[in-house]
Amino acid sequence: QAQLVESGGGLVQAGGSLRLSCAVSGLTFSYYAFGWFRQAPGKEREFVATITRNGRTTDYTDSVKGRFTISRDNDKRMTYLQMNSLEPEDTARYFCAAKRTILTAPLARRQGEYDQWGQGTQVTVSA
Repeated sequence: QAQLVESGGGLVQAGGSLRLSCAVSGLTFSYYAFGWFRQAPGKEREFVATITRNGRTTDYTDSVKGRFTISRDNDKRMTYLQMNSLEPEDTARYFCAAKRTILTAPLARRQGEYDQWGQGTQVTVSA
């Protein structure tokens, strides 16, 4: 059974940094693209970032471009979200998601495209 476990969230001041990690088990890691999504209180869950199976291509929502970086380590079966220059508007619960896909598949920004989800980790950015 697939399992995605996020960690690394916490409380940070505006302008600070956090690195979220997602440990993946129970699936063939290299067959999957990964994404990060977030959900703020009272809002719908939204796309943040995604990375292809081979890690060569990434995509971000406009509000985090230049501040966040998604990456993956196939040997460690981990995906990461490095978040710099955090803003109070980044406060949300962050979720890791996995999508089984072919090597040449386009980037996936929609939640419905993902097969597996973690439980999330809370990020709170104070002003």
